[in-house]
Amino acid sequence: MHTNIDYYFSHLEKFPFPGFFDDISETWEILAKAKRYLREQLVEPDVRENRGSVKGDEPNLHGNYFIGEGTVIYNGVTIIGPVYIGRNCELMPGAIIRPNTIIADGCSVGHGSEVKHCVMFGGAKVASLAFAGDCVLGASARIGSGVITANRRFDQKNAKLRENGESADLHDSFFGCVLGDSSRIGANCVTQPGCHVGQYSWIFPLTNIRGFIPSDKHVYHPREVVMADCERFELKP
Repeated sequence: MHTNIDYYFSHLEKFPFPGFFDDISETWEILAKAKRYLREQLVEPDVRENRGSVKGDEPNLHGNYFIGEGTVIYNGVTIIGPVYIGRNCELMPGAIIRPNTIIADGCSVGHGSEVKHCVMFGGAKVASLAFAGDCVLGASARIGSGVITANRRFDQKNAKLRENGESADLHDSFFGCVLGDSSRIGANCVTQPGCHVGQYSWIFPLTNIRGFIPSDKHVYHPREVVMADCERFELKP
């Protein structure tokens, strides 16, 4: 079963906390540790520090947070701590960053997007009007505009990774997607809870995925485009 972090992440150096992964081997352990780590690093010492710059109105900052140098925060951004945001990131207008999120250097969150309890390696990006919930995004991974990472089963049981008729418990009822280094999910895709995508794979737009997607794959639904002649008419004002 592909839950070992080495399968998905080859650039642990693109994470802001050296040693974070020393006691981690499974993907589901990353999100669990992020909660504990942010409590130790931000909540208990009561850190509220913004070293970035604000373009427009002041952001809505709640709880504990650290925002690194060179990060730009645009109008209408809301950050609900505990949240760590590294250097040279870009938070576009209307973005919402929810608790227990770690965003490494050089990342971006697009206009109107919501990021909840996510771990983003360096260079990862979430485009506009997307929802990334309880996800781990590898170095330079991409989530396209309008993507929804479904992060809870209807029956509210623990999420599972299913592969070849077998399943592995992911130890939490909230679990979105693991997206390996340099993989990308195209516009308006939906990922089902517990989905794992290996490195360098592309999920093409409008594709619904679940379970395990290996590295180095292009994934898409076969589609037929139908064109028929039509009569012209002028549209009303």
